[in-house]
Amino acid sequence: MDLDSNNHSVFSMYYHLILVIKYRRNVIDDAISDYAKEKFVSLGNKYNITLVEWNDDIDHIHILFKAHPNTELSKFINAYKSASSRLIKKEFPLVRKKLWKEMFWSRSFCLLTTGGSHIEVVKKYIEDQAMK
Repeated sequence: MDLDSNNHSVFSMYYHLILVIKYRRNVIDDAISDYAKEKFVSLGNKYNITLVEWNDDIDHIHILFKAHPNTELSKFINAYKSASSRLIKKEFPLVRKKLWKEMFWSRSFCLLTTGGSHIEVVKKYIEDQAMK
């Protein structure tokens, strides 16, 4: 297992983020996906976030990324959604015609941790650490 580190800790923190277009409109094409990905990488650098994998469909995006323990994930996600929404609508004006209002992304998002072990394995390991 590859571990990341900083001055005081060693860690491996991977997340799966799913972002959905407002009203599930079919607006994502390769150009928009590539642009959104580029913005994710550039903003992610400021939050100690590294993109691992990116995949899109016409109405949502799946993102696998790793982060540092001190990363404020909700702050990053909201900053990314806000900035990318504004920039995508500016760079791709046709997107505005497919959306009813100003928002590009849905207000909600799905964020999942992707640990290397199943929770039951970790629970069993911790239980076995007790002194007998």
